[in-house]
Amino acid sequence: MVCTKYLYCLPFFSRCDEVRKVHHGGIQAGFLGAMAQDAQGDGRPFWRIVVAEATDCTNSNYFEEVYQYYAHGDAWRLPGGAYRTLRDLKDAGVKLAVVSNFDTRLRKLLKDLNVSHMFDAIVVSSEVGYEKPAPEIFKIALEQIGVEARNAVHVGDDETADRAGANAIGLECWLWGEDVKEFSEIQRRIVAKGSR
Repeated sequence: MVCTKYLYCLPFFSRCDEVRKVHHGGIQAGFLGAMAQDAQGDGRPFWRIVVAEATDCTNSNYFEEVYQYYAHGDAWRLPGGAYRTLRDLKDAGVKLAVVSNFDTRLRKLLKDLNVSHMFDAIVVSSEVGYEKPAPEIFKIALEQIGVEARNAVHVGDDETADRAGANAIGLECWLWGEDVKEFSEIQRRIVAKGSR
């Protein structure tokens, strides 16, 4: 399974006169504040908080401009090695799924990036009503791909949402940056796991 946090966004250049600067602390504060919001549907309430905290801009027109910009694949790119790894795993018969705490724009983004066809399941929290680390979101993905937890691995980047959530149902989890650092490493480990 693959987490959508492996997409990288390209910078958005602001036309909001109120924007002073985008700052890392503001992005973190925005996510923390937004986590209290219901992330169902298109995620606008969540992203409105993130954008306002990250940019110090509460202008509604600016928010819509940013929101629409990141609703298209042109604003995102896959990191090096991701496409090849997905393709090679898919060609080898590995079932692939996305399990994401994202909003309803995700399916279009994956299609725009020409990778949606590689996944046997795309499970989006805003569509299924469960967010990682809830066990239900992982169970839905496993059910959709027809694989038991003991025969699967989840790749994520958050100790609580990904590792604790996956492990709670007996699903192994590799954390990006700790357990795996390159997409080719994910492929090698999955192939090795399958040959046992």
